[in-house]
Formats: sequence, structure tokens, C-alpha cells
Amino acid sequence: MTELAYLPDLPSAYVRTFRARVTALPPGAVVLDRTYFYPAGGGQPADHGTLTTASGGSLEVVDVTKSGLSVLHRVRGSPAVVRSLAAGSEVEGTIDWDRRFRHMRLHTGQHLASARIFARAGLRTRKATLGGASATMDLEGALADGTIEQVAQDLEEAVAHPRAVSIRAIARAEWDANPFAGRSGLVPLAPQIDPVRVVEIDAADACPCGGTHLRSTGEIGPVRFRLLVTLPDGASRVVFNLVEGAASTPP
Repeated sequence: MTELAYLPDLPSAYVRTFRARVTALPPGAVVLDRTYFYPAGGGQPADHGTLTTASGGSLEVVDVTKSGLSVLHRVRGSPAVVRSLAAGSEVEGTIDWDRRFRHMRLHTGQHLASARIFARAGLRTRKATLGGASATMDLEGALADGTIEQVAQDLEEAVAHPRAVSIRAIARAEWDANPFAGRSGLVPLAPQIDPVRVVEIDAADACPCGGTHLRSTGEIGPVRFRLLVTLPDGASRVVFNLVEGAASTPP
């Protein structure tokens, strides 16, 4: 079992280096007792980075995935470094911060964009995918002309006048009884999730999510919306890009 150390609170998403112990070494991968590396899921790509051994050997983390209750850190590097590891070995994990922070900007930006689309058009997001410097949102219906320009202005306002982001854990029974009526997402919760980790943007959105997020909307930075794409069923696909170089990496 791997402890998902990035989950409990927002500061945990900003951890860049950490120490952990090896618990298993499946072919091509390393399993740790705890990790701050985000495993791919929920539309958010996996973190990349490095694992450094006690003797100074380094392995590149090229992918991170879940396997049951364990997290597999797929590694690339010298076979000798891999052979130096054993169950109980201590390693230092270092996260590719530029990649992680970009994903955090995209993910919080997507939550806010989905919330504003729902507020203005009554359309929920049925799927969201992050990648590179872009976020893609598939909606449940067609957007009217002019709506996306209004949403873009809403995001500009939230960047200029930041809203706080927070995380709460809610008992599944409480969530099912009153699942924050009017939330902007349609992705169903797996039955085993309890408690529900809810990411809230002050006065804007509350959405169950296991991803990594910013402390405030001000860190999203400028974004640029692309033209809408009409899906085969008539629904809209919305894409926005981060304006690279416009948002600074936090200390």
C-alpha cells in the first residue's frame, strides 16, 4: 500500500522533494511506502521526476500509475542503480515542478471554467482532460454564441481578484444525501470512495476531485480559449491554453 501524501491538504501539492522507503520492485518500476508523485487519473497526467538512492544513484521517473492500493513509479536509468535498491531502501523523490505546477494551473482553471460555464449556460462538464498546456472540457450540450467570451472574462476576473481554494473531506453518506446540488461536473464517484475529497473554489464551485490544485485562482495566470468544437452528438468541446511565461512559479 502506498500513502498518497499529496492528498490531505493544499500545501501537500506544493511539496517538491520527499523521502520514502521502497516496498516492492516490480519489473521496470519502484513502489514506495509514501509518495508525492501524482499517478495518472481523473484527466490529470502523471507527474515525472527522479528517485535518488542513498549512494547518489539517480533514476528518472517517466510515468506513475496506480495498481490496486499501490503506486508504481516507472523508472528509467542505469540497471546498476536499479539493482542497488531493495525493500527497505530509502530514496529521495524529486518532482518535475514545472510540469506539476502546469497541471495544477490547468486543473484549478478547468474547475473554475466548468463552474462558470454551468453558471452561465446550465451545462455540466461530462469529461475533462489535461495535457501539455491545454485543458479540454466536453460539455453535456451546445454553448450559445458569446458564452465562451463571457467565461473567459470570468476567469480573467478570478485571476485579477483571486478566490481561495480549499479541500474538505465529507462523509460519503452526507455527500450522497446532498451532493452540492448544482455542481458543474457529471463524472460519477466510484462506490468505494469514502470520505469524498471536495475541492472548493470560494463562492464558485465545489467538486469531488483527487487531483492536485492551487491555493488560489490568482495562480492560474492568463489563459486563452480556443474556438469551440461541435461533437458528433451536438454538444460542445471547449479548450483553453495557459499563456506560458505569464505566471510565476511560487517559492
